[in-house]
Amino acid sequence: MEKLVITGGVPLNGEVRISGAKNAVLPILIATLLIDEPVVIRNVPHLHDVTTTMELLGCMGVDLLVHEGMAIEANARSVNKFFAPYDLVKTMRASVLVLGPLLGRFGKASVSFPGGCAIGVRPVDQHLKGMEALGAKIDIQNGYIEATVAGRLKGAEIATDLVTVTGTENILMAAVLAEGTSIIKNAAREPEVCDLANFLNVMGAKISGIGTDTLIVEGVDRLHGGEYKILPDRIEAGTYLVAGAITRGRVKLKNVAPQTMTAVLEKFIEAGALVTTGLDWIELDMGGRQPRAVTIRTAPYPEFPTDMQAQMLAMNCVAQGEGSITETVFENRFMHVQELHRLGADIMLHGNVATTVGKPMLVGAPVMATDLRASASLVLAGLMAEGQTTVDRIYHIDRGYECIEEKLEQLGAKIHRIPAAK
Repeated sequence: MEKLVITGGVPLNGEVRISGAKNAVLPILIATLLIDEPVVIRNVPHLHDVTTTMELLGCMGVDLLVHEGMAIEANARSVNKFFAPYDLVKTMRASVLVLGPLLGRFGKASVSFPGGCAIGVRPVDQHLKGMEALGAKIDIQNGYIEATVAGRLKGAEIATDLVTVTGTENILMAAVLAEGTSIIKNAAREPEVCDLANFLNVMGAKISGIGTDTLIVEGVDRLHGGEYKILPDRIEAGTYLVAGAITRGRVKLKNVAPQTMTAVLEKFIEAGALVTTGLDWIELDMGGRQPRAVTIRTAPYPEFPTDMQAQMLAMNCVAQGEGSITETVFENRFMHVQELHRLGADIMLHGNVATTVGKPMLVGAPVMATDLRASASLVLAGLMAEGQTTVDRIYHIDRGYECIEEKLEQLGAKIHRIPAAK
Protein backbone atom coordinates (compact mmCIF):
# COMPACT_ATOMS: atom_id res chain seq x y z
CA MET A 1 0.00 0.00 0.00
CA GLU A 2 1.41 3.40 -0.98
CA LYS A 3 2.33 5.96 1.68
CA LEU A 4 3.30 9.62 1.89
CA VAL A 5 6.33 10.57 3.98
CA ILE A 6 6.60 14.17 5.17
CA THR A 7 9.41 15.98 6.98
CA GLY A 8 7.77 18.95 8.68
CA GLY A 9 8.72 22.43 9.80
CA VAL A 10 9.32 23.98 6.35
CA PRO A 11 7.42 27.24 5.58
CA LEU A 12 5.80 26.85 2.17
CA ASN A 13 6.35 29.52 -0.45
CA GLY A 14 5.32 29.57 -4.10
CA GLU A 15 2.54 29.14 -6.64
CA VAL A 16 0.33 26.17 -7.44
CA ARG A 17 -2.33 25.54 -10.08
CA ILE A 18 -5.71 24.31 -8.84
CA SER A 19 -7.39 21.47 -10.74
CA GLY A 20 -10.97 21.15 -11.92
CA ALA A 21 -13.52 20.40 -9.20
CA LYS A 22 -13.92 16.73 -8.30
CA ASN A 23 -17.45 17.30 -7.03
CA ALA A 24 -18.45 18.97 -10.32
CA VAL A 25 -16.75 16.71 -12.85
CA LEU A 26 -18.29 13.47 -11.53
CA PRO A 27 -21.96 14.48 -11.96
CA ILE A 28 -21.18 16.24 -15.25
CA LEU A 29 -19.50 13.12 -16.64
CA ILE A 30 -22.51 11.09 -15.52
CA ALA A 31 -24.87 13.64 -17.09
CA THR A 32 -23.48 12.71 -20.51
CA LEU A 33 -25.77 9.66 -20.24
CA LEU A 34 -28.59 12.08 -21.10
CA ILE A 35 -27.06 13.00 -24.47
CA ASP A 36 -26.83 11.00 -27.71
CA GLU A 37 -24.08 13.16 -29.24
CA PRO A 38 -20.39 13.67 -28.36
CA VAL A 39 -19.61 15.91 -25.40
CA VAL A 40 -16.14 17.28 -24.59
CA ILE A 41 -15.47 18.13 -20.95
CA ARG A 42 -12.41 20.25 -20.20
CA ASN A 43 -10.37 20.99 -17.06
CA VAL A 44 -10.86 17.42 -15.84
CA PRO A 45 -8.68 16.49 -12.83
CA HIS A 46 -6.69 13.25 -12.96
CA LEU A 47 -8.27 11.47 -9.99
CA HIS A 48 -9.13 7.92 -9.04
CA ASP A 49 -12.83 8.85 -8.75
CA VAL A 50 -12.77 10.15 -12.33
CA THR A 51 -11.26 6.84 -13.49
CA THR A 52 -13.97 4.94 -11.59
CA THR A 53 -16.69 7.08 -13.17
CA MET A 54 -15.27 6.43 -16.63
CA GLU A 55 -15.19 2.71 -15.91
CA LEU A 56 -18.82 2.82 -14.79
CA LEU A 57 -19.91 4.73 -17.90
CA GLY A 58 -17.86 2.42 -20.12
CA CYS A 59 -19.69 -0.60 -18.67
CA MET A 60 -22.95 0.98 -19.82
CA GLY A 61 -21.74 1.48 -23.37
CA VAL A 62 -20.51 5.07 -23.30
CA ASP A 63 -17.58 5.63 -25.67
CA LEU A 64 -14.85 7.60 -23.90
CA LEU A 65 -11.76 9.26 -25.30
CA VAL A 66 -9.13 11.08 -23.23
CA HIS A 67 -7.69 14.10 -25.03
CA GLU A 68 -4.50 15.97 -24.23
CA GLY A 69 -4.87 18.95 -21.95
CA MET A 70 -7.18 17.48 -19.32
CA ALA A 71 -10.21 16.83 -21.54
CA ILE A 72 -12.54 13.84 -21.89
CA GLU A 73 -14.85 13.19 -24.84
CA ALA A 74 -17.93 11.13 -24.01
CA ASN A 75 -20.46 9.74 -26.46
CA ALA A 76 -23.48 7.99 -24.92
CA ARG A 77 -25.20 7.24 -28.23
CA SER A 78 -24.69 3.49 -27.86
CA VAL A 79 -25.64 2.97 -24.21
CA ASN A 80 -27.06 -0.53 -23.93
CA LYS A 81 -26.78 -1.40 -20.23
CA PHE A 82 -28.68 0.31 -17.44
CA PHE A 83 -26.94 -1.36 -14.50
CA ALA A 84 -24.53 0.14 -11.94
CA PRO A 85 -22.86 -2.82 -10.14
CA TYR A 86 -21.96 -2.96 -6.47
CA ASP A 87 -18.24 -3.48 -7.17
CA LEU A 88 -18.00 0.02 -8.69
CA VAL A 89 -20.67 1.86 -6.71
CA LYS A 90 -19.33 0.71 -3.33
CA THR A 91 -16.10 2.70 -3.84
CA MET A 92 -17.70 5.99 -4.84
CA ARG A 93 -20.95 7.47 -3.62
CA ALA A 94 -21.38 9.67 -6.71
CA SER A 95 -22.17 6.50 -8.71
CA VAL A 96 -25.77 6.71 -7.49
CA LEU A 97 -26.11 9.74 -9.78
CA VAL A 98 -26.60 7.45 -12.79
CA LEU A 99 -30.14 6.82 -11.50
CA GLY A 100 -31.58 10.15 -12.70
CA PRO A 101 -30.09 10.21 -16.22
CA LEU A 102 -30.89 6.55 -16.91
CA LEU A 103 -34.50 7.03 -15.83
CA GLY A 104 -34.81 10.32 -17.70
CA ARG A 105 -33.50 9.06 -21.04
CA PHE A 106 -34.14 5.30 -21.01
CA GLY A 107 -36.91 4.83 -18.45
CA LYS A 108 -35.10 2.20 -16.40
CA ALA A 109 -32.15 1.79 -14.03
CA SER A 110 -30.69 -0.78 -11.67
CA VAL A 111 -28.27 0.86 -9.25
CA SER A 112 -26.51 -0.55 -6.22
CA PHE A 113 -26.76 1.39 -2.99
CA PRO A 114 -23.69 3.66 -2.82
CA GLY A 115 -20.44 3.55 -0.86
CA GLY A 116 -17.62 6.11 -0.67
CA CYS A 117 -16.11 7.63 2.45
CA ALA A 118 -17.25 6.21 5.79
CA ILE A 119 -18.17 9.59 7.27
CA GLY A 120 -21.64 8.80 8.46
CA VAL A 121 -25.04 7.74 7.23
CA ARG A 122 -25.86 9.38 3.90
CA PRO A 123 -29.16 7.86 2.80
CA VAL A 124 -30.58 8.17 -0.71
CA ASP A 125 -34.19 8.49 0.41
CA GLN A 126 -34.44 12.04 -0.98
CA HIS A 127 -33.21 10.81 -4.37
CA LEU A 128 -35.91 8.12 -4.41
CA LYS A 129 -38.59 10.55 -3.22
CA GLY A 130 -37.75 12.81 -6.15
CA MET A 131 -37.82 9.99 -8.71
CA GLU A 132 -41.20 8.78 -7.43
CA ALA A 133 -42.59 12.32 -7.61
CA LEU A 134 -41.53 12.39 -11.29
CA GLY A 135 -43.49 9.20 -11.91
CA ALA A 136 -40.92 6.42 -11.43
CA LYS A 137 -41.70 3.11 -9.79
CA ILE A 138 -39.04 2.19 -7.23
CA ASP A 139 -38.32 -1.28 -5.83
CA ILE A 140 -35.47 -2.20 -3.48
CA GLN A 141 -34.16 -5.70 -4.15
CA ASN A 142 -30.97 -7.35 -2.78
CA GLY A 143 -29.22 -4.03 -2.16
CA TYR A 144 -30.18 -2.55 -5.53
CA ILE A 145 -32.51 0.28 -6.50
CA GLU A 146 -34.70 -1.01 -9.33
CA ALA A 147 -36.39 1.95 -11.03
CA THR A 148 -38.71 2.04 -14.03
CA VAL A 149 -41.14 4.43 -15.68
CA ALA A 150 -43.76 3.84 -18.35
CA GLY A 151 -43.01 6.36 -21.09
CA ARG A 152 -41.44 9.66 -20.01
CA LEU A 153 -41.06 11.03 -16.53
CA LYS A 154 -43.58 13.79 -15.74
CA GLY A 155 -42.72 17.20 -14.31
CA ALA A 156 -43.55 17.68 -10.64
CA GLU A 157 -42.98 19.92 -7.63
CA ILE A 158 -40.43 18.33 -5.30
CA ALA A 159 -39.42 19.66 -1.89
CA THR A 160 -36.57 17.73 -0.30
CA ASP A 161 -36.72 17.25 3.48
CA LEU A 162 -33.12 18.41 3.84
CA VAL A 163 -30.53 20.09 1.67
CA THR A 164 -28.76 17.35 -0.29
CA VAL A 165 -26.18 17.98 -3.00
CA THR A 166 -26.32 14.60 -4.74
CA GLY A 167 -30.08 14.43 -4.23
CA THR A 168 -30.54 17.79 -5.96
CA GLU A 169 -28.23 16.71 -8.80
CA ASN A 170 -29.99 13.37 -9.33
CA ILE A 171 -33.46 14.93 -9.40
CA LEU A 172 -32.22 17.73 -11.68
CA MET A 173 -30.79 15.30 -14.22
CA ALA A 174 -33.99 13.24 -14.20
CA ALA A 175 -36.14 16.35 -14.67
CA VAL A 176 -34.42 17.84 -17.74
CA LEU A 177 -35.96 15.25 -20.09
CA ALA A 178 -39.26 14.95 -18.19
CA GLU A 179 -42.51 16.04 -19.79
CA GLY A 180 -43.60 19.40 -18.40
CA THR A 181 -42.15 21.65 -15.71
CA SER A 182 -40.45 20.53 -12.50
CA ILE A 183 -39.82 22.71 -9.45
CA ILE A 184 -37.13 21.54 -7.04
CA LYS A 185 -37.48 23.28 -3.67
CA ASN A 186 -34.89 23.30 -0.88
CA ALA A 187 -32.31 22.64 -3.60
CA ALA A 188 -28.60 22.65 -2.77
CA ARG A 189 -26.85 25.87 -3.83
CA GLU A 190 -23.27 24.57 -3.96
CA PRO A 191 -21.13 25.86 -6.86
CA GLU A 192 -20.79 22.28 -8.11
CA VAL A 193 -24.60 21.97 -8.39
CA CYS A 194 -24.62 25.26 -10.31
CA ASP A 195 -21.87 23.91 -12.58
CA LEU A 196 -23.98 20.85 -13.41
CA ALA A 197 -27.02 23.04 -14.13
CA ASN A 198 -24.95 25.36 -16.32
CA PHE A 199 -23.55 22.36 -18.21
CA LEU A 200 -27.03 21.00 -18.84
CA ASN A 201 -28.20 24.41 -20.11
CA VAL A 202 -25.25 24.58 -22.51
CA MET A 203 -26.40 21.20 -23.85
CA GLY A 204 -29.95 22.42 -24.40
CA ALA A 205 -31.74 22.08 -21.05
CA LYS A 206 -33.99 24.86 -19.70
CA ILE A 207 -33.09 25.37 -16.04
CA SER A 208 -33.65 28.63 -14.15
CA GLY A 209 -33.09 29.65 -10.53
CA ILE A 210 -29.48 28.45 -10.63
CA GLY A 211 -27.70 29.44 -7.41
CA THR A 212 -30.94 29.70 -5.44
CA ASP A 213 -32.80 27.12 -3.36
CA THR A 214 -35.53 26.76 -6.00
CA LEU A 215 -34.67 25.27 -9.39
CA ILE A 216 -37.25 25.42 -12.19
CA VAL A 217 -36.77 22.88 -14.98
CA GLU A 218 -38.76 23.03 -18.20
CA GLY A 219 -38.44 19.56 -19.71
CA VAL A 220 -37.06 19.24 -23.24
CA ASP A 221 -37.26 16.37 -25.73
CA ARG A 222 -33.50 15.90 -26.03
CA LEU A 223 -30.13 17.42 -25.28
CA HIS A 224 -27.35 17.99 -27.81
CA GLY A 225 -23.57 17.67 -27.73
CA GLY A 226 -21.06 20.43 -27.05
CA GLU A 227 -18.10 21.47 -24.93
CA TYR A 228 -17.87 22.55 -21.29
CA LYS A 229 -15.10 23.56 -18.87
CA ILE A 230 -15.29 22.37 -15.24
CA LEU A 231 -15.02 25.07 -12.57
CA PRO A 232 -11.95 25.09 -10.24
CA ASP A 233 -11.95 22.91 -7.13
CA ARG A 234 -12.67 25.17 -4.13
CA ILE A 235 -11.86 22.38 -1.65
CA GLU A 236 -8.47 21.66 -3.19
CA ALA A 237 -7.85 25.41 -3.18
CA GLY A 238 -8.77 25.68 0.49
CA THR A 239 -6.49 22.76 1.32
CA TYR A 240 -3.44 24.48 -0.19
CA LEU A 241 -4.34 27.72 1.58
CA VAL A 242 -4.27 25.75 4.85
CA ALA A 243 -0.85 24.41 3.83
CA GLY A 244 0.40 27.98 3.57
CA ALA A 245 -1.23 29.10 6.81
CA ILE A 246 -0.23 26.07 8.87
CA THR A 247 3.45 26.45 7.90
CA ARG A 248 3.41 30.26 8.35
CA GLY A 249 4.30 30.68 4.69
CA ARG A 250 3.03 32.32 1.51
CA VAL A 251 1.01 30.53 -1.14
CA LYS A 252 -0.49 31.82 -4.39
CA LEU A 253 -3.16 29.78 -6.13
CA LYS A 254 -3.83 30.02 -9.86
CA ASN A 255 -6.95 28.87 -11.76
CA VAL A 256 -9.33 29.44 -8.83
CA ALA A 257 -12.77 30.99 -8.36
CA PRO A 258 -12.50 33.21 -5.24
CA GLN A 259 -16.22 34.04 -5.33
CA THR A 260 -17.02 30.40 -4.43
CA MET A 261 -14.79 30.52 -1.32
CA THR A 262 -16.01 33.52 0.67
CA ALA A 263 -16.75 31.66 3.92
CA VAL A 264 -13.36 29.91 3.84
CA LEU A 265 -11.35 33.04 3.01
CA GLU A 266 -13.01 34.91 5.89
CA LYS A 267 -11.65 32.30 8.31
CA PHE A 268 -8.09 32.70 7.01
CA ILE A 269 -8.35 36.45 7.51
CA GLU A 270 -9.65 35.80 11.03
CA ALA A 271 -6.63 33.54 11.58
CA GLY A 272 -4.32 36.47 10.82
CA ALA A 273 -3.42 35.81 7.20
CA LEU A 274 -3.07 38.52 4.60
CA VAL A 275 -5.42 37.35 1.84
CA THR A 276 -5.56 39.03 -1.56
CA THR A 277 -7.61 37.93 -4.55
CA GLY A 278 -7.98 38.56 -8.27
CA LEU A 279 -10.30 37.32 -10.96
CA ASP A 280 -8.79 33.80 -10.97
CA TRP A 281 -6.12 33.83 -8.23
CA ILE A 282 -5.79 33.94 -4.44
CA GLU A 283 -2.69 34.71 -2.37
CA LEU A 284 -2.30 33.97 1.33
CA ASP A 285 0.66 35.31 3.30
CA MET A 286 1.24 34.56 7.00
CA GLY A 287 4.44 36.64 7.09
CA GLY A 288 6.08 34.01 9.30
CA ARG A 289 3.39 34.38 11.98
CA GLN A 290 1.62 31.56 13.81
CA PRO A 291 -2.06 31.50 12.80
CA ARG A 292 -4.75 32.33 15.36
CA ALA A 293 -7.28 29.62 16.24
CA VAL A 294 -10.70 30.04 14.65
CA THR A 295 -14.23 28.93 15.48
CA ILE A 296 -16.15 27.22 12.67
CA ARG A 297 -19.59 25.74 12.19
CA THR A 298 -20.14 23.71 9.02
CA ALA A 299 -23.35 24.08 7.02
CA PRO A 300 -24.56 23.87 3.42
CA TYR A 301 -23.32 26.50 0.94
CA PRO A 302 -22.85 29.45 1.19
CA GLU A 303 -21.80 28.69 4.78
CA PHE A 304 -18.54 26.96 5.75
CA PRO A 305 -18.16 23.65 3.83
CA THR A 306 -17.95 20.35 5.69
CA ASP A 307 -15.28 19.26 3.19
CA MET A 308 -12.90 21.87 4.71
CA GLN A 309 -13.54 20.93 8.33
CA ALA A 310 -10.71 18.40 8.75
CA GLN A 311 -8.11 20.69 7.14
CA MET A 312 -9.04 23.65 9.36
CA LEU A 313 -8.91 21.41 12.42
CA ALA A 314 -5.30 20.58 11.53
CA MET A 315 -4.53 24.32 11.36
CA ASN A 316 -6.19 24.93 14.74
CA CYS A 317 -3.89 22.28 16.24
CA VAL A 318 -0.85 24.55 15.65
CA ALA A 319 -2.60 27.90 16.10
CA GLN A 320 -2.50 30.38 18.95
CA GLY A 321 -5.24 29.86 21.53
CA GLU A 322 -8.39 27.77 21.66
CA GLY A 323 -10.56 26.99 18.66
CA SER A 324 -13.68 24.94 18.11
CA ILE A 325 -15.22 23.28 15.07
CA THR A 326 -18.87 22.16 15.06
CA GLU A 327 -19.82 19.60 12.41
CA THR A 328 -23.51 19.82 11.50
CA VAL A 329 -23.59 18.03 8.12
CA PHE A 330 -22.25 14.52 8.86
CA GLU A 331 -22.44 12.76 12.20
CA ASN A 332 -19.23 10.72 11.93
CA ARG A 333 -16.71 13.10 10.42
CA PHE A 334 -14.13 13.38 13.20
CA MET A 335 -12.33 10.08 12.65
CA HIS A 336 -9.11 12.02 11.96
CA VAL A 337 -9.04 13.29 15.57
CA GLN A 338 -7.56 10.04 16.88
CA GLU A 339 -4.79 10.16 14.26
CA LEU A 340 -4.06 13.84 15.00
CA HIS A 341 -3.65 12.84 18.65
CA ARG A 342 -0.81 10.56 17.52
CA LEU A 343 0.96 13.68 16.26
CA GLY A 344 0.59 15.34 19.66
CA ALA A 345 -2.46 17.48 18.94
CA ASP A 346 -4.54 18.67 21.90
CA ILE A 347 -8.13 18.03 20.79
CA MET A 348 -11.18 17.42 22.97
CA LEU A 349 -14.13 15.85 21.18
CA HIS A 350 -17.63 16.28 22.62
CA GLY A 351 -20.32 14.96 20.30
CA ASN A 352 -20.13 17.00 17.12
CA VAL A 353 -17.75 19.65 18.51
CA ALA A 354 -13.93 19.42 18.39
CA THR A 355 -12.12 21.91 20.64
CA THR A 356 -8.38 22.48 20.24
CA VAL A 357 -5.64 24.09 22.28
CA GLY A 358 -2.97 25.04 19.79
CA LYS A 359 0.74 24.21 20.00
CA PRO A 360 3.68 25.74 18.10
CA MET A 361 4.56 22.36 16.58
CA LEU A 362 3.32 18.79 16.40
CA VAL A 363 5.50 15.66 16.50
CA GLY A 364 5.94 13.31 13.54
CA ALA A 365 4.49 9.80 13.77
CA PRO A 366 2.93 7.09 11.57
CA VAL A 367 -0.77 7.84 10.92
CA MET A 368 -3.53 6.26 8.86
CA ALA A 369 -6.08 7.97 6.61
CA THR A 370 -9.74 7.09 7.18
CA ASP A 371 -11.43 9.12 4.43
CA LEU A 372 -10.65 11.65 1.70
CA ARG A 373 -10.60 14.92 3.66
CA ALA A 374 -9.19 13.28 6.80
CA SER A 375 -6.21 12.14 4.76
CA ALA A 376 -5.63 15.74 3.63
CA SER A 377 -5.71 16.93 7.25
CA LEU A 378 -3.02 14.41 8.22
CA VAL A 379 -0.76 15.53 5.38
CA LEU A 380 -1.26 19.16 6.45
CA ALA A 381 -0.52 18.35 10.09
CA GLY A 382 2.62 16.51 8.99
CA LEU A 383 3.85 19.72 7.34
CA MET A 384 4.05 21.28 10.81
CA ALA A 385 5.31 18.26 12.77
CA GLU A 386 8.90 17.85 13.95
CA GLY A 387 10.63 14.90 12.33
CA GLN A 388 8.93 12.51 9.96
CA THR A 389 5.25 11.73 9.47
CA THR A 390 4.12 8.73 7.42
CA VAL A 391 0.55 8.75 6.12
CA ASP A 392 -0.78 5.30 5.23
CA ARG A 393 -3.82 4.30 3.14
CA ILE A 394 -3.39 7.29 0.83
CA TYR A 395 -5.67 5.75 -1.79
CA HIS A 396 -8.25 7.94 -0.03
CA ILE A 397 -6.36 11.12 -0.93
CA ASP A 398 -5.89 10.02 -4.55
CA ARG A 399 -9.68 9.96 -4.89
CA GLY A 400 -9.85 13.74 -4.59
CA TYR A 401 -6.42 15.39 -4.94
CA GLU A 402 -4.46 15.47 -8.17
CA CYS A 403 -0.69 14.95 -7.64
CA ILE A 404 -0.79 16.27 -4.08
CA GLU A 405 2.84 15.50 -3.28
CA GLU A 406 4.05 17.12 -6.50
CA LYS A 407 2.06 20.29 -5.85
CA LEU A 408 3.29 20.50 -2.25
CA GLU A 409 6.86 19.97 -3.47
CA GLN A 410 6.38 22.95 -5.81
CA LEU A 411 5.69 24.99 -2.67
CA GLY A 412 8.84 23.71 -0.97
CA ALA A 413 7.44 20.88 1.16
CA LYS A 414 9.63 17.89 1.95
CA ILE A 415 7.29 15.10 0.91
CA HIS A 416 7.56 11.95 -1.15
CA ARG A 417 5.52 8.90 -2.01
CA ILE A 418 6.62 5.37 -1.11
CA PRO A 419 5.36 2.84 -3.67
CA ALA A 420 3.39 -0.15 -2.51
CA ALA A 421 5.47 -3.16 -1.57
CA LYS A 422 5.38 -5.88 -4.21
